[in-house]
Amino acid sequence: MHRFHISGMTCGGCLGAVTKAILKLDPQARIESNLEKRTITVATDKAEASLLATLENAGYPAQAVSDAR
Repeated sequence: MHRFHISGMTCGGCLGAVTKAILKLDPQARIESNLEKRTITVATDKAEASLLATLENAGYPAQAVSDAR
């Protein structure tokens, strides 16, 4: 499970583009989003680096978010 903050994800259209890009990389990925916080959580077996590159290529650079509590 990977969690990312995407500062450029400001609307539903952005979220749709992000979701489409991730599903192109892994059609089996499960994606949960919080548009208000501009975060997504992705359940996939793909490497974090692959997801970050995919988001960057889609025009939505992201930062990995630690789940430290």
